[in-house]
Amino acid sequence: MKSTLTAGIAILAGGVVLLLSFIPISEMQSIRVYMVGLAAILTGMAALVGIINLVASHWQRLFAPDKKDYYSLVLIVTFAITAAAGLFLSPADTNFMKVVTAIQIPVETTLLGVLAVSLAFIAFRLLRRRKSLLGVVFLVSFVLFLVLESGWLGSYQSIPLLGTLLMLVPTAGARGLLLGIGLASLMAGLRILFGADRPYNG
Repeated sequence: MKSTLTAGIAILAGGVVLLLSFIPISEMQSIRVYMVGLAAILTGMAALVGIINLVASHWQRLFAPDKKDYYSLVLIVTFAITAAAGLFLSPADTNFMKVVTAIQIPVETTLLGVLAVSLAFIAFRLLRRRKSLLGVVFLVSFVLFLVLESGWLGSYQSIPLLGTLLMLVPTAGARGLLLGIGLASLMAGLRILFGADRPYNG
């Protein structure tokens, strides 16, 4: 009964918001904006519950009787310092943003480096298992732009025709990724809307 009720509420709310998006009536649009705002509030509350659960689980690991995890202490202390600084200074503070950026940029750069190595490994494994034209094009383009963006060959953007062409290819790849993310999000939303997936049950 509980599963059916939550599924019905999710399908009804999603269907109403989707339907009202195509009705150009101001009164109806106010209802849609209210429902989207309510969903944003619920998302924030869910994020708060997730943060509390994260801190509580690491607190239990820190005081576990058999094996203490001192990395949990690092997480709790850094989280407390960051939360206190964000509350007292506000996220718009210049010094707070400098500290956050100084930590965030190296982490993102490291993740991008891991992603590049992972893509190269996947491309080589793909060619070893099944040779195809798309796999060869992917591997060649990946290696080409990895070398060009590294700066070893100088600036390729000054080359009259080739530079313009090479600058358009990453843009096309980024648009392809965004289209893939958009289509995947659309399919996930439709599956939840029609009740095929029910992530709200557990």
